[in-house]
Amino acid sequence: MTPNRLRRTEISAALADTSWRFVLGSLRASVAVTSLTGAVEVAQRLAPTGDSLAMDLRRDRVALTIQTDGWVSAADVEQARRVAELVDLGSPGRSEQVVELAIDAMDIARVRPFWRAVLAYTDEPGAGPEDGVVDPLGQGPSVWFQRMTEPRPQRNRIHFDIAVPHDEAETRIAAALEAGGTLIDGEAAPAFWVLSDPEGNEACITTWQGRDRIA
Repeated sequence: MTPNRLRRTEISAALADTSWRFVLGSLRASVAVTSLTGAVEVAQRLAPTGDSLAMDLRRDRVALTIQTDGWVSAADVEQARRVAELVDLGSPGRSEQVVELAIDAMDIARVRPFWRAVLAYTDEPGAGPEDGVVDPLGQGPSVWFQRMTEPRPQRNRIHFDIAVPHDEAETRIAAALEAGGTLIDGEAAPAFWVLSDPEGNEACITTWQGRDRIA
């Protein structure tokens, strides 16, 4: 672990008294506004806080993301705290989440170029021939590849990963079960739970917890 790289528990604890949520290696929050003009005003106020902040401006909210080189640094945490001092974080509606698409494959290096091309996606910095691909505009879900040891023709080979704040996972799972879903596997909890819809199509609810060797 590099000196500036924080553990997941450290990141979550450092911002526990704010509305920032740590989800899939990034800090996320939103600011409620009533117009696009208001969104621009928020952006102008926050822009000087640092270059790690990305903002998505909408007429009803400004979505905020802070991340450096695929993770959250100590400097990112400090920037997040500066942002929290300047604006009221939090807006009505769905909480923060990050969606990924996972594709099972026998030969990842063979199938990966197809998905990269058909989605017009690109590589993350330093990505290898079996690593995931991402939307260069940051709009669509990233795609990662899970190696199969043998063909599984009777099983769905594409599933969604929905990364949510750690303290919202059980609520999301309960909602999915109430909507007709089934809990397939919870052995890896709280890192992830595998659920399926009534026809067996799978989705995983994931959190940052249960992933650090030393937490």
